Amino acid sequence: MNNGNSGELSLGHLFQAAGLAPEDVQVIRHTLKPDGLVTRADAMGPNLLPYVREQGIRNSKLPATPPRIWLNFLATTGRRARFITAHENHGEVLAERTDDRRYFDLRPTPVFAALADRLVIEWTKDAVNWAKTGDQSVGMAVVEIADPSSVPFPGFDSLLVSYDELQAVITDDRYGQWRTALSSVQGIYLIADTTTGKLYVGKADGAERFLGRWSEYARNGHGGNVALRELAAADARHRQHFQFSILQVFSPSAPAAQVDAAEAHFKRALLTRQFGMNLN
Repeated sequence: MNNGNSGELSLGHLFQAAGLAPEDVQVIRHTLKPDGLVTRADAMGPNLLPYVREQGIRNSKLPATPPRIWLNFLATTGRRARFITAHENHGEVLAERTDDRRYFDLRPTPVFAALADRLVIEWTKDAVNWAKTGDQSVGMAVVEIADPSSVPFPGFDSLLVSYDELQAVITDDRYGQWRTALSSVQGIYLIADTTTGKLYVGKADGAERFLGRWSEYARNGHGGNVALRELAAADARHRQHFQFSILQVFSPSAPAAQVDAAEAHFKRALLTRQFGMNLN
């Protein structure tokens, strides 16, 4: 078995360490797209299994009889892909088959569980081929196995996260310190559209606080805001261009009028009603 270049850690080496025969493995590289897994949270959460178990019949990259273990990766930058989770294939559910779709009985399995969201590989140059058998994948280079330790909270004044990073802040165990901090205060936040430069000023107040408010954005990309919802309707992936930061923090006991006044001030100061995405 070819495990890749000499001296370099490859996916084949990890197969060996886990006791997996390459012929028993299917490696799948998912990408975020409007008609599938729209956000990182979709890929990392319960939406993945129903998405993966449904496969097209025409032009499918999967073999007629797929292997037992399916390793799911999420495309990141370039040809890199980060391991999400593994499923065990118990065969096609023939009763569900349609003219153009097949459905498989996939069940969670602890295979590679310790590497979830830590293992990053380099896909082969034919990235359009999103599914590879284990034999075709053994030479894929292992780019990174990240430290699972917690990510320190940078402080409210230094916080600056992309939409993809926000997904991790809300769902990843390594960001526990962040969630604790964001759930402890209320205040004013800024969303910047990195493609247009347009800004949106919002408030996270009451019991919701920053964590609750930003969890809404992580879930649907618009948080119920009219202008952001219009962007999402035109392009479900546009949310990937949003950048989040905090303008001012208030204690949980600060009166609502004080928070409202600060929100209005930043809307005036940053001209977000005239030139940005605030419609009120």
